[in-house]
Amino acid sequence: MNPRTNRPHAAVISVLSALLLAVTGLVLITQTSSAATNLVTNGTFETGTLAGWSCTAGSGAAVSGSAHTGTYALQGSPSSNDIARCSQTVSVKPSSTYTLSAWVKGSNVYLGADGGTSTWTTSTGWAQLSTTFTTSASTSSVVVYTHGWYGLPAYQADDVVLDGPGGTGPPPDTTPPTVPGGLTVGSPTSSSLQLNWSASSDANGVSRYDVVRGTDAPQSVGNVTSWTASGLSPSTTYSFKVRACDAAGNCSAYGATASGTTSSGPTDPPPGPLPKHVLTGYWQNFNNGATVQKISDVPAAYDLIAVAFADTGAQQGAITFNLDSAGLGGYTVAQFKADIAAKHTAGKKVILSVGGQNGTVSVANATAAANFASSALSLLREYGFDGIDIDLENGVNAQYMGQALQSLRNSFGSGLIITMAPQTIDMQATTFEYFKLALAIKDILTIVNVQYYNSGSMNGCNGQVYSQGTVDFITAQACIMLQNGLRPDQVGLGLPASSRAAGSGYVSPTIVNNALDCLARGTNCGSFKPSTTWPTLRGAMTWSTNWDALNGGGFANQVGSHVHALP
Repeated sequence: MNPRTNRPHAAVISVLSALLLAVTGLVLITQTSSAATNLVTNGTFETGTLAGWSCTAGSGAAVSGSAHTGTYALQGSPSSNDIARCSQTVSVKPSSTYTLSAWVKGSNVYLGADGGTSTWTTSTGWAQLSTTFTTSASTSSVVVYTHGWYGLPAYQADDVVLDGPGGTGPPPDTTPPTVPGGLTVGSPTSSSLQLNWSASSDANGVSRYDVVRGTDAPQSVGNVTSWTASGLSPSTTYSFKVRACDAAGNCSAYGATASGTTSSGPTDPPPGPLPKHVLTGYWQNFNNGATVQKISDVPAAYDLIAVAFADTGAQQGAITFNLDSAGLGGYTVAQFKADIAAKHTAGKKVILSVGGQNGTVSVANATAAANFASSALSLLREYGFDGIDIDLENGVNAQYMGQALQSLRNSFGSGLIITMAPQTIDMQATTFEYFKLALAIKDILTIVNVQYYNSGSMNGCNGQVYSQGTVDFITAQACIMLQNGLRPDQVGLGLPASSRAAGSGYVSPTIVNNALDCLARGTNCGSFKPSTTWPTLRGAMTWSTNWDALNGGGFANQVGSHVHALP
């Protein structure tokens, strides 16, 4: 979503690379910036080797002939099951700020630091990525990395720079923790099992444990020795294994596998405050050329209205809300609150969305999490909002945002609605922060409405690459979530309401309805048809009710009626 322009990510997009740079908030720098310090070893690869670097599955090499500067550059070659991640551990100082940058070219090329931030782009020529992070009070080293994406062509990286104060502590830790033992699986309910294991030891302390269920991807559960696996099916046996990891990124081998069986019980979650199938629409608290609306103007087809957006508060992690009365033709706060109350009387729900393309709220530590929860609770109570939507397109921290949302729910009560609107790329793998957040709060999460637009081509759940704007793209993306831990009633399809509402990826209401049918009924599919159906799929979302109104209300009228007719 874009809070202030007439397209969610860019006003004018000429090529795909410019689009992807806009999506992630990157700036294309046309000349090399000089850095005061470079803590990265062999960041220019001019040794002609990967000295200092480690690449997964032997996927990296120093190659000549096309470097950004000098003779050599890193080339990573992803495969169908490896992203060609090349990394190195760098000694740093605690409580210090660092800027990580690199020149890259290729499709879906990432740059980041474990425990810090990451960014990505697609470019046929050399483009510079840059991201900034601050180390914690106990951090003495970080792992910096670059990688591509499954099944895509080889990428290149060069002139990798980590700029900041050099570490003065001991050499980087390369010793993994001991293997956790004593795993037991018990306390079954119809949808959960409790895991307990013995703590691992590590000279510098264990930072997290990863749990694997069956053949699923690892899920980080924090530095705990007891964890509940939720969202399971009744009368079903599940196997688990656990490993320990430290702050330097060293992980132990997995311990012995243990199994448990859930008890019998209903498969559907208990009734909630929303209908079985939901149409969600974002309402714009600003005028960007779409139809200006009051909350009372939003059509009745929309079951859930997400007010876009909250603003950044004065305290770290805090949010506030400012109604754009001037931009909305004199819409007063009193009218706004009264219209929310009227929607409640009509059986609708109204929530506050946090983020958008330009959202700068950051919840990356315990203090920020507490500030987010307390400020959000105050806003929900003041305006009568029914919940919160997380649409932070510049990244989330699964651990601390999860803490914030759990705290908010504990204070607000079980009726709290929590939705998320990640970009397509954010839900490609369970190791990504947005996906980790969704799984971490699965027991209180209402809906994840992924933005299936402004995304280019992406891998689907069947390993095939699909282009946006098709039934296949939508269904193959949605089934990634459906096959990796989220309940069908927690999955919604997010699409633009018109061609002006997004830079790319608009589809007609007919295509949206076909995707809904394919997933819920197994009909109207494209070339890809999932092996099963999910009749309890929650519904669809659009950006925005305002663009829908300008487009004649096609999304509300056609997709809305179709959503409500799902089985």
